[in-house]
Amino acid sequence: MAEEKKMSLSEETARKWLHERGVEVQDIADLVYFLQEKYHPDLKMEDCIENVERVLSKREVQNAILTGIQLDIMAEKKLMEEPLQSIIEVDEGLYGVDEVLAFSIVNVYGSIGFTNYGYIDKLKPGILKDLNDKSSGKCHTFLDDIVGAVAAAASSRLAHRAQNTD
Repeated sequence: MAEEKKMSLSEETARKWLHERGVEVQDIADLVYFLQEKYHPDLKMEDCIENVERVLSKREVQNAILTGIQLDIMAEKKLMEEPLQSIIEVDEGLYGVDEVLAFSIVNVYGSIGFTNYGYIDKLKPGILKDLNDKSSGKCHTFLDDIVGAVAAAASSRLAHRAQNTD
């Protein structure tokens, strides 16, 4: 019988905060499926979920999630000094630090993650469209990029694993 691994406080909190901000593992797995279905004709959602779970278990991913969500929350509560408050609050296009934080996640599984991330960040399918909807009153300047990066990293992990089985 396999022993269940105890989750660290960082992982537990990152997952909790994702959930509280309206993001579920299934939402990210849907993005993985979107990115990989044309390359893997027999792709199963369970494989997408497993790869998302593995990415979320990485400490550097958890740290990026915690940092990004905390910055979004601070911006919502107007706890930042200007001009940073306005830049993050409106998700200014030339800011770029949100993408840089996402790159720390994308990097975990190699360069294919960069192309996956760029593609999904441009199209904004699924949960990414919802996170970019400013009418909710929530600030997701960092979260949308983090979710896209987790999906890109999980897609990369899946692609690497599939390549190794050929």
